[in-house]
Amino acid sequence: MRYATTDLHGCLHTFRYLVEEELRLTRQDELYLLGDYVNKGPDSRGVLDYLMQLQAGGYQVRCLRGNHDQALLDAARKRWRWDWLGPRGRLPTLRSFGVGRLCDIPALYLDWLAALPYEIELPDFVLVHAGFNFALPPTEMRQDHASMLNTKKFVFDPARLGGKRLLHGHVPTPTAQVRTKAAARPGSLGLDTGCVYRHNADLAHLTALNLDTWELSFVANREPAYTIGKR
Repeated sequence: MRYATTDLHGCLHTFRYLVEEELRLTRQDELYLLGDYVNKGPDSRGVLDYLMQLQAGGYQVRCLRGNHDQALLDAARKRWRWDWLGPRGRLPTLRSFGVGRLCDIPALYLDWLAALPYEIELPDFVLVHAGFNFALPPTEMRQDHASMLNTKKFVFDPARLGGKRLLHGHVPTPTAQVRTKAAARPGSLGLDTGCVYRHNADLAHLTALNLDTWELSFVANREPAYTIGKR
């Protein structure tokens, strides 16, 4: 089977439960992650360690780059100021790596993030973190990395993706809304149900889609208590 999920944001316990108990992932399955493994949540390093462990163990786990992954990479390597996320997002990330500065995050993790692609194309789906600027010509559209990582609104045009469906994350959406939209089997579907926002009953779930059966799996946030801004 093929599965896709997104926006883990340091929620290691929830992700492990999804993989091991809900999906019961095998080495014959394929799991696609649509980005944002770090920041906001309690264990960014643990999420990256687990993803690397799965890949090293022969599991077919393919990961995309998200805007938070890019932000962490830029801040650590280019030493840009990282004020936009605020201390509630920044400090848990630093704590998970056991460092006081982003530039001290071990190169192993930064190299892994730097190697992540911006999109994955399958025979029937295109996977991206946020979406595309469909107003651009197709070739330019798929090189517009800023939109692919950050856009929150787009007008889906399947012709520009060769008739393939689009799966993305990035914008937290209530689980009930995702369930309703998925039932119609739309051409474009967002899978981010705001797992990290544990105080928000409409969100606070990690959602996976079975690309072969179109079945959704929802796992409620299972992390030990942590501080995060409400959404």
